Amino acid sequence: MLMSLKQELNDCYMYGEIISHQGFGPDTGISMREMIKFDLLQFLAYLIDRESSPTLYSEISFIHQYLGEYFTPNKLEIFKIERTYDKSFAENPPRSLTYFAKADLSGKSAYTTKGFSKSRNLYNVYEKMGREFISSKREASGKELEAFTNYTAMMEKYIRDLKLFEPGNGPIPAGKVGNIGGSNSSSKKDNVAGKLDGMKGKLNVKEFSEEELGYEDLMKELNTLVGLDEVKKDIKSLVNLLKVKKMREERGMKQPSVSLHMVFSGNPGTGKTTVARLLAKIYKCIDIVPKGHLVEVDRSNLVEGYVGQTAIKTKEVVESALGGILFIDEAYTLTAGKDGKDFGQEAVDTLLKLMEDNRDNLVVIVAGYTELMKEFVESNPGLKSRFNKYIFFKDYTGDQLYDIFMSLCDKQEYVPNSAGKEYVKEYFNNQVKNKDENFANAREVRNYLERSISRQATRIVELENVSDKQLKTLTKSDLEE
Repeated sequence: MLMSLKQELNDCYMYGEIISHQGFGPDTGISMREMIKFDLLQFLAYLIDRESSPTLYSEISFIHQYLGEYFTPNKLEIFKIERTYDKSFAENPPRSLTYFAKADLSGKSAYTTKGFSKSRNLYNVYEKMGREFISSKREASGKELEAFTNYTAMMEKYIRDLKLFEPGNGPIPAGKVGNIGGSNSSSKKDNVAGKLDGMKGKLNVKEFSEEELGYEDLMKELNTLVGLDEVKKDIKSLVNLLKVKKMREERGMKQPSVSLHMVFSGNPGTGKTTVARLLAKIYKCIDIVPKGHLVEVDRSNLVEGYVGQTAIKTKEVVESALGGILFIDEAYTLTAGKDGKDFGQEAVDTLLKLMEDNRDNLVVIVAGYTELMKEFVESNPGLKSRFNKYIFFKDYTGDQLYDIFMSLCDKQEYVPNSAGKEYVKEYFNNQVKNKDENFANAREVRNYLERSISRQATRIVELENVSDKQLKTLTKSDLEE
C-alpha cells in the first residue's frame, strides 16, 4: 500500500508536468508539482483534529515521508489555522485539480494507463493519502474521518459534474470547466448453507457473486440513485471508517469502535431496501462480511403463534443471513403488542442473543417509520445498545419523483412525449404538495407508471401497423389520472 501511494503520487507529479507542457498549467511561476504538493499539505492539515493529536508527531512524520516537508508542531498548527480554517476551503476543489480538469476537458489529454482521467487519478491520491494519514495515528478520530469524507465528497462531486469520474479509454471530449483556478467449523457452515438453500423460497434473499460488481461499480450505483444526498454521505462516511479500521487491524493498531447494526428510518418508498441491498454488496467488497447477501424479512417471517416456535423461526432466519445482512422491515411491529399475549418480544430476545453470538458474522438493519423506530429501539436496553447508528431517509421532492419516473421509463423503454413530460412533472409536484401519511414516494411512481402503461396498451391495441415509436411513446392522455 505504501509503495502504491507513493507511485500514484509520482504519477500525478508527472501528469502535472505533462499538462503544463500542453499549456494548461498555472501562469503564476509555481510549477504543477509544487502546487499539487502544497494542495495536499493543506488537505492533510485540514484533516488534523488537535483534540485527538496533542503532539502531532505522527502527522509530522507522515507529511515528511510522503511530501518531503518538515514541520514543527507549532508551525503545523499555524499552517492549519492560516490555510484551512476559512469555511470556503472545504467547499472548493484544490487548485491543482481544476487545472487537471481543464486539461482533461480540452480533448488534448488522454486517459491514464489505468483508464482514468488525470483528474480522477489525482482524486484517487487524495482518497488513499487521507486514509493512510488517519490510519497511521495511534487513535482514530471521528472528526478527522468526517472531514475526510466531506472533502473527498466535494472533490468527487466536482469531477462527476464534469463527467470525468468514470473510467474511459480515450481522449475526453472538449467541454467547459467551472471554477478554474479557484481555490465457524466447516460442518456448521454446511448446515447454515443448507438452511439458506431451503429457505430461499420463503425469504427474500438477494445473493452477491464475485462476478457481479466491484467496489467502484457499487459506489457508482449508490451515487446515481435519485436524491438521498445525506444517506449517500452517511454511507460513504461509514465505509471510510470501516476501511481505516481494516487498515489499522492489519497493522496491529488500536481500532475505532464501530457498530455495524443500523436503523434505517423514513417513510415507505424512500429507498431503504435499495440502499441495504447495495450496502450488503459493498460490505462484501471491503471484506466486512464474507458472503454479501441480503435477507429481507418482516414480522411474519420471524413470529409464530405458538410458544417456543418463534425462537426456532427467528433462529432459522438469522442463520440464513450469517455472512451478510439481515434486513427487518417494519421492525417496530415486533414490540407493538402491549398485552403480553404477543410473541414479538420472543423474536426480539432471540435476535439479540444471536446477534451477540454471531457479532463478527452478522449485520442487522432494522427499518420503518421514524417515530415508531425510535419507540422500538427505546423499548429494550439491548436494542438501544446495539442500534446506535441512525440513517434517515427523507421523502422525495416532486422533481425527484419525476426523475425517478423518467429513469423507470428509460429502463422499460418508454418515452413520454413533451406534453406528457410537462404533465408528469406537474402531477408529482401536486402529489407531494397534497400528500398524506399514506404517501409511498417511489412506490407511487412505479404504480403510476404501471397504470400509464395499461392506458397506453388500451389506446394502441386496436391500431393497425403499430410502429416501434408508437409502442414506446406515452402520450399525455396515457399519463393523465
